[in-house]
Amino acid sequence: IISAIPQTKYKQAMFIDTHAHLYGEEFDADRDDVIRRARAAGAEQIVLPNVDEASIEPMLRLCDAYPDLCLPTMGLQPEELPADPRPLLDKMEQLLATGRYAAVGEVGVDLYWDAGRREEQLAVFDREIRWAVRFDLPLLIHARAAHREIVDALTPYAKSLCGGIFHCFAGTADEACELLGFSRFYLGIGGIVTFKKSTLPDVLRAAVPLDRIVVETDAPYMAPVPQRGKRNESAFIPHIIAKLAEVYETTPERVAAITTANARRLFRLASPA
Repeated sequence: IISAIPQTKYKQAMFIDTHAHLYGEEFDADRDDVIRRARAAGAEQIVLPNVDEASIEPMLRLCDAYPDLCLPTMGLQPEELPADPRPLLDKMEQLLATGRYAAVGEVGVDLYWDAGRREEQLAVFDREIRWAVRFDLPLLIHARAAHREIVDALTPYAKSLCGGIFHCFAGTADEACELLGFSRFYLGIGGIVTFKKSTLPDVLRAAVPLDRIVVETDAPYMAPVPQRGKRNESAFIPHIIAKLAEVYETTPERVAAITTANARRLFRLASPA
């Protein structure tokens, strides 16, 4: 069990983890401790993306327990597509209409393991994009082996969308530039940027301004160095911030300030008093 707050070489600054699945069963044994460590590390908000029908109740339960910290979103992760997604999508649309949710997500297209349901994924994603337009909410977009599909799906709605995040970005400089052609959208940067063989630092230097990124964990997955191989959690965000400070040749405090301001702007959050 991870018990220590990460030690970094700078004064802890506030941050927003824009993508964490802390409601998952991986945290059932020590969820309150995970939240405590997140706060101690500087967490101002933690965005909880929904993935399927089963995740709705535990996600909302966590948000009820920590309403000042956790923000729920609503969407169907493309890898979790049921045989007939229409009843679940109808339910999700009704939930979004309540006004409780901070974004439409986690949604998108994933063709990495199986492209057999490509057209169904695209149809679902199109409906979810239209939710974002209707409810004036940002999108949290999962894209894997589907860059062109994501761009083509978003393009007809580009002027109507209020923004979003391309979650877990790990693409090329050309792909980054194309994605950032969508105004008010950000690249979600997580533990991958810290990996030894990652090309992401070079891509960020070449093509991505600091004011177009936000930080995320995707907890419990993809823990950053030096925690790689462990269960990821929001308290590890300072490691990502420290690496980004190296990439952008600036201070961790500045990275934290800018990425937090970006997330506040996207989710329309007030600065803490």
